[in-house]
Amino acid sequence: MPHLYEVEHLHQPDGWLSPGFLEVGDDGTILSVSATCPEGRRATPLAGFGVPGLSNLHSHAFQRALAGRTEFVTGALAEDNLWTWRKEMYRMVDRLTPEAYGAIASLVYLEMLQFGMTAVCEFHYVHHQPGGARHANPAEMSDRLIAAAQDTGLGLTILPVLYAHGGIGKPVEPTQQRFVHSVDEYLTLIDTLRGRRAQNANLNVGLALHSLRAVTPSEAKAALAGMQAMDPAARLHIHVSETTHEVAEVEAGLGARPVQWLLDNVGLDDRWCLVHATHLDASEIAGSAASGAVAGLCPLTEATMGDGFFPLVEYHEAGGAWGIGTDSHYSTSIAEELRILECGKRLELRRRNVIARPGEGAVHTGRVHFDTALAGGEQASGQGGGALVAGRRADLVMLDADCNVLLGHGPATALDAWMLGGTQNPVRDVMVAGSWVIRGGHHAQEARIKADYRAAMAHLTA
Repeated sequence: MPHLYEVEHLHQPDGWLSPGFLEVGDDGTILSVSATCPEGRRATPLAGFGVPGLSNLHSHAFQRALAGRTEFVTGALAEDNLWTWRKEMYRMVDRLTPEAYGAIASLVYLEMLQFGMTAVCEFHYVHHQPGGARHANPAEMSDRLIAAAQDTGLGLTILPVLYAHGGIGKPVEPTQQRFVHSVDEYLTLIDTLRGRRAQNANLNVGLALHSLRAVTPSEAKAALAGMQAMDPAARLHIHVSETTHEVAEVEAGLGARPVQWLLDNVGLDDRWCLVHATHLDASEIAGSAASGAVAGLCPLTEATMGDGFFPLVEYHEAGGAWGIGTDSHYSTSIAEELRILECGKRLELRRRNVIARPGEGAVHTGRVHFDTALAGGEQASGQGGGALVAGRRADLVMLDADCNVLLGHGPATALDAWMLGGTQNPVRDVMVAGSWVIRGGHHAQEARIKADYRAAMAHLTA
């Protein structure tokens, strides 16, 4: 039977309902939302602030195992940046088993739920055995991610990655052989994974090009054509313009800056997610914003890698869509990612409230960031949530009003307080597609998931 909840404060696209009555159907979709209890019905009370779950638009699940393990320098390390960090990442890739992959993914997916994310876009490129030998099941590593998402209850948009070259005109390195497909092999994998959706209602399958460094224009266009034939609405993701090194390489090799090349050659639209997009010139900002593509920002990863500042103010003012990813999982907290995005720009620009603009009444930074990231994440994932309105998937996150971060706050400032008011996590309960997967901050399988992760790390670091 449908279930009716009375939420003390319920987030809505145009404000809050206090209280709000949320009716969830047996199929996990929202049937109705109202400010009054339907006549003759009894509702389950939910104290606190009810907000939609966000989609995390960029994840490399296995890289969670690297967090805190690369923060050192040596006499031989004259310069430390993304490219030197990548060497440490490849060392881990060489030892990564399917079992360890699944264990790491389960932990990071659990963490996402505990911080209020209800879906993830998994940018998945570790496909094969060390050296490039194929698994007996070519989808082995993908299936481990799908199982981890099912195990935790997180919605998954899996994005198998096409990776063919070690740079423009360069062969792949030995470790990168685990990533490599031909275009035909790659499209077969996507088709196989699309077949998994019959057993998993919260699974979506899209396409990812690793970068313009790792695929040629002809390979990119062939893959996109194949995806178009299978699913014209499929989400399309690509790493782009993360570093100045990448911009220079693509400009030298393809004759245009990366985002400009995409604008000129593949026709960006609202199916696309431009991951990072850190280094854009004015023309690329205007063009990508107008295209409808989502900029996939990963603020803490970009900060830890020393990548640079995304042009947030210019992109936002141009009407560009953007969302939040946790990439290498230096954090899986929505609040921390949004905090460093906002505060990093405050430091750079030496002013406050950098994208909130005066309107009718007070315009709150927390609300602007949350709502923008909410819409951008849903656009990039296609999971069917993104708002607590009739017809959407019932992804509900309950924030505890008694948590120190939110203590004494009402709806007007709750999102500001979550994002900028402290470091305690107020996420208490999380529903995905109508099912409660986090209760009181915990998951039913949490102890086992942590034990499996410890065992995986013992293997990887032995």
